[in-house]
This record gives sequence, C-alpha cells and structure tokens, in this order.
Amino acid sequence: MDRHQLCEALSAAGVPAGLYEIADCPGSPGCPRPEDRLYLEKQAGEWVMGVQQRGMRTVLERFPDEDQACRSLYAELTDGGPPPSPLTPEETEELLHDSEGIQRRAREQLARALEAARQPPRGDAGQHARDDPGR
Repeated sequence: MDRHQLCEALSAAGVPAGLYEIADCPGSPGCPRPEDRLYLEKQAGEWVMGVQQRGMRTVLERFPDEDQACRSLYAELTDGGPPPSPLTPEETEELLHDSEGIQRRAREQLARALEAARQPPRGDAGQHARDDPGR
C-alpha cells in the first residue's frame, strides 16, 4: 500500500481526514485539522509515523518502507479497541440503583485529575531554588 491508497482506504473506512496528516495527500476540503493528530512522512530515507501535539511532532515508529508505514497508520486509525465486556450482575445492579453515586465519583476523579494536571511536576530543580531564598 502506498500513501495515496492509504488516503483512499481511510476515507472509505470513514476516518475523519482531520485526524491525520499524510505527506502529499490532501485532506478533505474545508476540514480543519485538530491540533493533535497522527502524521506519516518520509524522513532521511525512512518512513515515520508520529503524533503532532501542541505544535510539536514526536516520532512514534520508524519503518523501512512505505507499505509497512501505511499499514501501521491504517491499523492505528481504524482499530476500535477491544470489544466491550458484558457487565456482571453486580455491575448491572449498581448502574441501575446507584447511577448518581457513579456520576459523583466520576466528577470527583475528574476534578482530582484536573487539579493534578495544574500542579508543577515534582522534582523540578527550578522550584527548589524559588522556594529557598538562601540559594
């Protein structure tokens, strides 16, 4: 598979063109690309698949040829993940009778995660210097 065939295959699979960027393949007209997206391009004689986040590109995988790179990106963009497992009778009972509690716990977990994301990383050497005026 080459990158042009990949573009056609992704379109046929219903993958939104804004989720990826492929060298020399146009996206859907009028389809804005989100800030975060997967990309595929040739670099220094090899094919790379990566992710662009907040304007920075990170290589996820390198391939010796275009076919392997295209197949990998296709799999990444079309994999729906594992099928959902059926609920146990206990989980079903909890959902039916404690949906408010489940929602409350989910909101609490989200609030904790957002708060943790706002905190500076631990072990920041610059933070110690700011905390200790004697330095």
